[in-house]
Amino acid sequence: MVGTQIPLTDLIGSLGGELVGEPALMITGVAPLESAGPGDISFLSNPKYQQQLQASLAGCVIVGPAMRDLAAARGTCIVAEQPYLYFARLTQLWKRKRSGALASAVHSSAVIDPQATVHPTASVGALCVIERGARIGAGTVLKSRVTLGEDCVIGERCIVHSGAVIGSDGFGFAPHGDTWEKIEQLGAVHIGNDVEIGANTCIDRGALQDTVIEDGVKLDNLIQIGHNVRVGRNTAMAGCVGVAGSATIGPNCTVGGGAIILGHLTLGANVHISAATVVSRSILKPGHYTGMFPIDDNASWERNAATLKQLHSLRDRIKTLEKENQK
Repeated sequence: MVGTQIPLTDLIGSLGGELVGEPALMITGVAPLESAGPGDISFLSNPKYQQQLQASLAGCVIVGPAMRDLAAARGTCIVAEQPYLYFARLTQLWKRKRSGALASAVHSSAVIDPQATVHPTASVGALCVIERGARIGAGTVLKSRVTLGEDCVIGERCIVHSGAVIGSDGFGFAPHGDTWEKIEQLGAVHIGNDVEIGANTCIDRGALQDTVIEDGVKLDNLIQIGHNVRVGRNTAMAGCVGVAGSATIGPNCTVGGGAIILGHLTLGANVHISAATVVSRSILKPGHYTGMFPIDDNASWERNAATLKQLHSLRDRIKTLEKENQK
């Protein structure tokens, strides 16, 4: 991130924090601790990386109060209560300084149905398709090749990355002998404000009611959201998560990469799912849940898998023995 220069005093004026060290230092880049140079600013949020802090050549490092003395002994630093949050806001400030204000615009190659509504302050990238009855709110940015299906709604200040498809048909078919009869998907997708949707993520329209993504939700790349799913406010999902139809996910949840949530289940508020977990039952109690088979060399894995198959019969044998001992 080069080509921009910001005095440390300007950073403090914009973002706050306690400056320890040289206020006249000019910051010319943002970089990780291990590769930062004298003109760069970096950050440390996890104390286990303090050796990298001591060895870093960064001109300034953002740290928490607990690391203040160690960082000050190394050189100039900014002390913030939440250094990672401070770093996030720094990247936003840096992008604004580097790129300037992004003008709202509709690319000439975008295809927008005359019956769609795009707010004048929204931005629509190259090769986007906005179908009939769709609505896009103020300050929303659609990157290239986004498709927004008919009657689907995106709220204000959202970012939808390249290749995302919002409002494709949900996967609904009724068996008819050896064939399948399509169930038309008559709902839409309703996305709230301040939502970010990653590249090539797909959100299916509802069968009868809308699929709903509430305010503040953050979806990574290559996520599949099935029809009639509801995702609560400020929930975040990492890449390749799959959520099957009619699942309900509460507010302030997190779902790790590659996790699967089966259909018609409910996750309550503040439920956190580890990566690669298959959620096969509803979880209403807040907490961190994991369900995966640890990786192993193949021979050991096969032996363990074979043992697992015998658990049910072993349980029955144990119950029988317990009853005999009680006689």
